[in-house]
Amino acid sequence: MSSTITGSCRCGQLCFSVTTAPIMTSACHCTGCRKMSASAYSLSAMFLATAFTVTAGTPVIGGMHAEPVHHFCPHCMTWVYTTFAAMPDLVNVRATMFDDAVDFPPFIETCTSEKLPWATTPARHSYGKFPDPSEFPSLLAEFAAA
Repeated sequence: MSSTITGSCRCGQLCFSVTTAPIMTSACHCTGCRKMSASAYSLSAMFLATAFTVTAGTPVIGGMHAEPVHHFCPHCMTWVYTTFAAMPDLVNVRATMFDDAVDFPPFIETCTSEKLPWATTPARHSYGKFPDPSEFPSLLAEFAAA
């Protein structure tokens, strides 16, 4: 990736940018993600936190107001990104918030044990819950190579 990628919430008051390629993309089928995204699954692009910047607006906490922390636009209440206390160096951006989301198809899908039976994704890897942490190095390497 050679340039900054920008995105925003639905109303455009909360804007952000990233300056590197994602380290992983995913679709999550858990009930919580489905309800917050009002869809069959949520789409995420994971970035190093140092590459992510909120460029306009101030997000508010939404969702369950617990770990992980879901950040929303205070005006339109769009779920824009998620942070994790256990992984402070990472940010999960909702891939559909990018100005051009076409380059962020899910590489893995998680929580397929909760997925709607008709929901499908092009993900290369599927997990009933989440990948075992021991699998992340090889998943990250495969994603980077793709």
